[in-house]
Amino acid sequence: MAGALAERHYLGHRRRLRERFLKGGADALADYELLELLLFLALPRRDAKPIAKALLARFGGFAETISAEPAQLAEVAGVGESAIAALKTVQAAALCLMRERAMTEPVLGNWEAVLAYCRASMAYRATEQFRVLFLNRKNALLADEVQQQGTVDHAPVYPREVVKRALELEASAIILVHNHPSGDPEPSRDDVAMTRAVKDAAERLGIALHDHVIVARGGFTSFRAAGLL
Repeated sequence: MAGALAERHYLGHRRRLRERFLKGGADALADYELLELLLFLALPRRDAKPIAKALLARFGGFAETISAEPAQLAEVAGVGESAIAALKTVQAAALCLMRERAMTEPVLGNWEAVLAYCRASMAYRATEQFRVLFLNRKNALLADEVQQQGTVDHAPVYPREVVKRALELEASAIILVHNHPSGDPEPSRDDVAMTRAVKDAAERLGIALHDHVIVARGGFTSFRAAGLL
């Protein structure tokens, strides 16, 4: 009897939460409630509230939770393959939408959307990632490619490989982007030296380096805006 009462309670709670969401959207829900709503799809016969709260306690926020690595998510009690798939599917869908908005116009004229996409895709990663946006003569995107994966504080970058790929794509300009898992977007000496090496290698072949952006949980740094290019 107690089990049946508990089941009726959380089923009623789910119904009320869905109604609030459909009426008021995401703004009508707290972060843990939005996570609950998502977990309902993966955990149809479990009370998702304790798991949602445990995820927020572990990762700090909704964005941080869906951006966490699967292995990290699996460390939270009650989070199995179905829940991980649901969380990562939402992240993938959000990134697809942001990428579409960011890349449908010339990149330099849509800079805020491009930065938002880069932060969403990279800022919460546990390891460094280095990617390059390759642009044509009108600064429209030709390709958005991850060039290197690294450790918690380093991703190897080879200027010759960056330039070689730009030539293959017939790109006229590039934008470098990488993340700092520490949360601090301040460039290191190695970041500055690597950027200069890429800039010199690219310019020798007529390819412009428009910017190098470091993204992190604490914000972002544009080398051009900071006077480092």
